[in-house]
Amino acid sequence: MVKLYGTSKSRSARSLWALEELGLKYEHVPVETTKAKSPEYLGLNPNGHVPVLEDDGKIFWESMAINLYLAAKYGKAPLWPESHEDRGHAAQWSFWGMTEVEPHLITILRNRMLFPPEQRNEQAAVAAVAAMQGPLKVLDGALKGREYLLGKDFTIADLNLSSIMSFAVIVKLDMSATPAAQAWLQKCLGREAFKKARSLP
Repeated sequence: MVKLYGTSKSRSARSLWALEELGLKYEHVPVETTKAKSPEYLGLNPNGHVPVLEDDGKIFWESMAINLYLAAKYGKAPLWPESHEDRGHAAQWSFWGMTEVEPHLITILRNRMLFPPEQRNEQAAVAAVAAMQGPLKVLDGALKGREYLLGKDFTIADLNLSSIMSFAVIVKLDMSATPAAQAWLQKCLGREAFKKARSLP
């Protein structure tokens, strides 16, 4: 059976969401991020981070790699696109989210919510909000005239990117200037599989 280590209060949520969308039977082993440095867990992921996926005795870490692996092995169209071009675009949007979006959202999250008040840097948060405007415009432009990133169907590209963009909801980022991106995000995060994943420990 597929086994996923990690808590839904971390990046593990995106892999739990993928498992739910795929309808796979899996075992969820809740591991708090603070417990990821234990000797037992380091045997699974020497980096000391969650999530970790175990499948047929093989170990995978890095949430985006886990999701692309799950989609490729267990998914079918439309979640896992049929064409190589669409699979390439799914990877493109997944990595784009990690490089162009996630660092800014994490900076906002840390400096407005996660860090103790005395360690927060509002100037850094304001700069990160400003830096998000470019990626938001790129995303909004890509979504104009289409339901989802690759067309009319929800795919692993939408799951991976909207899982990152969910941080924007948590920090109450104003997305009113990019209505297509805002509507897309609300639609993705309204899916039952996402709600189920977020309700897990």
